[in-house]
Amino acid sequence: MTTINDIAKMANVSRTTVSRALNNNGYVSEDVRKRIMKIVEDTGYMPSVSAQSLRTKRSGVIGIILPKISTETSSRVVKGINEVVSKEGFQILLTDTELDKRKEVEYIRLLQSRQVDGIILLATNVNEGLLNVIKDVKVPFISLGQELPNVTSVVYDDYHAACDMTNLFIQRGHDKIAFIGVGEEDPAVGQTRKQAYMDTLKKNGLQVKDEWIHEGGDFSIESGYESMKQILKKSEGNPPTATFVVTDRMAIGAMEYLKEQGYRIPDDMAISGIGAAVMSAYITPSLTTIDYNNKEAGRLTAQLMLDKLNNKKVSEKSTLSYRLISRDSV
Repeated sequence: MTTINDIAKMANVSRTTVSRALNNNGYVSEDVRKRIMKIVEDTGYMPSVSAQSLRTKRSGVIGIILPKISTETSSRVVKGINEVVSKEGFQILLTDTELDKRKEVEYIRLLQSRQVDGIILLATNVNEGLLNVIKDVKVPFISLGQELPNVTSVVYDDYHAACDMTNLFIQRGHDKIAFIGVGEEDPAVGQTRKQAYMDTLKKNGLQVKDEWIHEGGDFSIESGYESMKQILKKSEGNPPTATFVVTDRMAIGAMEYLKEQGYRIPDDMAISGIGAAVMSAYITPSLTTIDYNNKEAGRLTAQLMLDKLNNKKVSEKSTLSYRLISRDSV
């Protein structure tokens, strides 16, 4: 196995010079750096992680806790994070809670035991158990997607985004607007978006009817399908003419049920989602949605983590911008 001493001998330089080139730390002429890196590439040399950790007091790893690794949101966020931290020599370690709040607590403890340098949580459920375990975290910690007390948080502007979407329906002449949401244990999606919807209706003198509001069991297409079914069943004789759905996947399910029942979208029922899923642009009709630019959210979160690791002061809360994409479904 090739060692750093072998690299130094082949490059005809000192071990210290090789170390400087590999860690981009200290002066090394460009010609010498290129020669060293060519030898490293040719030999397949891999620096000793344990040796680096002893020297720098860091593992070089940032742990990320995802609510569902297969979603577009998670994929975009992770890509943004990795783009930033990899340039600084960090690797990422991914965990997937599969929307199980118990696993959030379990993985925070696990990542600490693996001695990661920092933890990023794409938070969904907020509960006492989660908040208690976060209090004991000894490494830099950032929450993305939910504002948590005494935790550096990067949040989406859910309230104003949901207000804008509800107002779009009203501007298009709708006064019977339904809402498909999720459980309130998810404050951002389950509470804030719903509150914005209700506040906007009231501000415009419109009714908030219980039979036009349904809470889906999860974020799936199936959940959206079943929620739309329940709203139409409960509001028989006085159905809504528009439905605001809190995620694109759920909105796609709702659209499928409407089509099965012979509804024309948007003529008989306008519908919208949130998330700017790739599929939202290609279904028929194309889905009106909100783009939160998840990749940029990942980049910002990563930069905040690097700043915290370098003992720089960071804002306790950062709110991301959004873009309303008006398409054929409204």
